[in-house]
Parts: sequence; structure tokens; C-alpha cells
Amino acid sequence: MAGERALVLGGGGVTGIAWETGILHGLALEGVDLTDADLFVGTSAGSVVATQLAGGASLSDLYEGQLLPPDGEIPARLTNWMVLRYALSYVMPGTAAAKRARLGRAALKARTPSEASRLAVFEHRLSIEDWPARALKVTAVDTADGKFVAFDRDSGVPLVKAVASSCAVPLVWPPVTINGRRYMDGGMRSAANVDLAAGYSKVVVVAPLTRAASPAATPGAQAARLGVPSIVVSPDKAALAAIGSNLLDPARRRPAAEAGLAQAASVAEAVREVWN
Repeated sequence: MAGERALVLGGGGVTGIAWETGILHGLALEGVDLTDADLFVGTSAGSVVATQLAGGASLSDLYEGQLLPPDGEIPARLTNWMVLRYALSYVMPGTAAAKRARLGRAALKARTPSEASRLAVFEHRLSIEDWPARALKVTAVDTADGKFVAFDRDSGVPLVKAVASSCAVPLVWPPVTINGRRYMDGGMRSAANVDLAAGYSKVVVVAPLTRAASPAATPGAQAARLGVPSIVVSPDKAALAAIGSNLLDPARRRPAAEAGLAQAASVAEAVREVWN
């Protein structure tokens, strides 16, 4: 076995960061501390939370941060046109990588804020600057060929750029330049990329989003194929209502975090059985 326990954190926008932080903090209050994982896997929103936890940030501090008013933050939205563009990229013929590359080309042409401004956001958002000593994988997709990558401390990639690329939602935020190539959201391959936890003997997945282009690609299906004790925690009905329809709206951050905290008690025993 590569290690004992892996924590996989999936994508879901700024509300996903908030809900994940809330439920992880709530689980810790219930006596199930997932921050002692041997591996952290982060995709999109999950890459932010995974990086902070791998770097030793306090869950209570991170949770309190999610409750602050979003003063000065600019909301974004996935429009119906953008969602349709995603769908068209994936229903057209071609390999999975070719479909992602098709979306990548659209991402490169989209009118978005500057790459520099987005990097500045992540420099402010992250609590650490360098890769932590603990095992951390941050996912992204190459816009040119659709290749899926998992950056880690041996990749020679600045941590801020790795996380910013994982969060670069196509058509909304600009792809991030790394070693002359442009990278976009790792969630374009999978909502959580649970298969990166292969080799670990216990896996907990915290996934704000669980839908996939095919049933085999859902976080639950990916976790089942690992063949080890695992569980996928996703938002309950109350959390979904708190998160709302726009995952990129900072104004929904506080209610999403509070909903995650409240939901933790209902899943704590099931998570404990896997983790401990």
C-alpha cells in the first residue's frame, strides 16, 4: 500500500470550498478529524481546501474565514450558454481527452479577467506559498491536448499556479500558464478524481458535485473501483438549498459553510467507520 488514509476533495466553486470547510470542521467537532490524512487530493474548489489542510491550517480558522462577508469580491456565474458549451464539447465524437481539448480551445478564446488578476486572488486565498511536506495532489487539464495532470511537490510547478489552474473554470476564468502550456479546471476530467487515491487503504471523499458524463465516472463509482473501505459525502437537501444555483457566488459562502457544519453530525458515524 502507498499509504493508509486518503482524503479526496472535489470541485464545486466558492460555495464548494465553504461547504467542504464546514463539513470537515463539523466532523472534527464530532471526533472525526480528517486532517490527519496521509494523502490529500484536491480538484478545483477542493484543491484550495486540500492545500490549506496539507499545509497545516486550522479547520476552525478556515471555517471562521468562510463566515466573513464577501466585501469586495466579484461574483461570477456559469451561464446557460456556458453549460450548453460544456455539453456540446462532451457529446461530440472523440476520445475523452479530445473532448476536453475542444473545451480547452473555447476556454482560451473566452473573454475573462486577466490571468495575473486571478493569480493574485490565489496568492491571497492560500495560507501557504510552497508545497507542503505532506502528500498533496492538485489536478488540472491541459487546454491544448486535454491531458489530465496531477501536480505535486515533485512537479516543479509553483503551488499557487497549480491551485489556480485547478480552479480555472473554462469560459469563466482564464487558463493558467505553466511552463509554456495553459491549464484549466481539473474538474473537467472528473468532479473529484478519486482514482488518484489508488494504493491507499481507506478513502474518504468529500464532493460538492457528484454528477458525471457517465455513471462510471461519478465519485461513488470511482471510489468503489478502489476496492478499499471508502465513503463519498455530498451535500444533503438542506445544504443544496443553502448552496443555491450559483456555485460561484461569494454571497452564498456563509450559508454553505453553515450547512456543511450542520450536516456533519448526520454522517459522522459512517465516516468514522471508514477512517478509524
